[in-house]
Amino acid sequence: MSAPELKIVADLAEIPAAQWDALAGADPFLSHAYLYGLQASGCATPPFGWRAQFITLWQGGQLLGAMPLYVKMNSYGELVFDFAWADAYHRHGLRYYPKLVCAVPFTPVTGARLLAQSDEMRASLLEAALRLARETGMSSLHCLFLDEAATRTARAQGMMLREDVQFHWQNPGYRDFEDFLAALSRDKRKRIRQERRKVREAGIELQCVTGEDASAEQWAFFAECYANTHRQYNSPPSLNADFFQHIGITMKPHTLLVIASRAGRPIASALNFRTRDALYGRSWGALEFHSGLHFETCYYSAMEFCIERGIRTFEGGAQGEHKLARGFLPVTTRSAHWLAHPQFSQAVASYLQREAGAVAEYVDELNERAPFKRA
Repeated sequence: MSAPELKIVADLAEIPAAQWDALAGADPFLSHAYLYGLQASGCATPPFGWRAQFITLWQGGQLLGAMPLYVKMNSYGELVFDFAWADAYHRHGLRYYPKLVCAVPFTPVTGARLLAQSDEMRASLLEAALRLARETGMSSLHCLFLDEAATRTARAQGMMLREDVQFHWQNPGYRDFEDFLAALSRDKRKRIRQERRKVREAGIELQCVTGEDASAEQWAFFAECYANTHRQYNSPPSLNADFFQHIGITMKPHTLLVIASRAGRPIASALNFRTRDALYGRSWGALEFHSGLHFETCYYSAMEFCIERGIRTFEGGAQGEHKLARGFLPVTTRSAHWLAHPQFSQAVASYLQREAGAVAEYVDELNERAPFKRA
């Protein structure tokens, strides 16, 4: 049997969806539908700084390995922040862009980034990415939100590891939302009840709509809310209505819309992705402001959905220390980095060592402030 052949693919449509999904497994963000939706809708494309250079391994027409890799002309949509590194390069008259980024665009969710069945193939994919970075004169290679297998491979390749913190909510088997509240300290329980009461007193009702039941009109409403909220904060939206309609059609078993209505009129919505074991909060938007509406739409309704369905983990997205008071606990995430410039590489390595100590102290501090009752 011939050795696997390495190919760089710039258009995901060239890869059969079934073969890609066989490697991606149950992760909805690595699915062909999700990644192709980002491409087909124009969200993760060269005009916005994303040029696909997916590294793939083939044998006899069968896809054996893949790595979602992009040439980046900026650092937007990555959510592992290296703006300070880019600024340091600029101040020293050096070019930081283009760079290579292995990631799922706009998606701060830990998962496989080296899609293969063996350590040997994962190593081959990463070696190919490092070789591509060197041969094309890229400033750097960044692999974001890595699972354990990819972290091991990156460490073995000598890449620098970086840690960050997210907040995840765990469901040990709560009977209902009141059962969850009973596990919290008195002040945190009181605060959540106050927030939820304000929403009810405003006459707002919440509805969880699974992808199987969501209509095109509801997806269009979510897109309207999402765009409106970005406009209010003078922040260009990363995603667009075409992308949301695409996933609404192609990812029905993996999506959940939470829709808030007042006086029979929808006023806000949140988008979640789901698997059997986890729910992922991704985006939200509103047409009206009401105290507590964001927390109800984005967190509490989703937590109730998890309790009803027996879903064990709810990931609320990137950053957000405010989640701690609402029952979310800190979780460490990892990324890996290679910089071509020797002096900058040494400086970043020193910085990351100090940062890792600070992150560990931060996690310890957060755990000390955990909102749950003391045993």
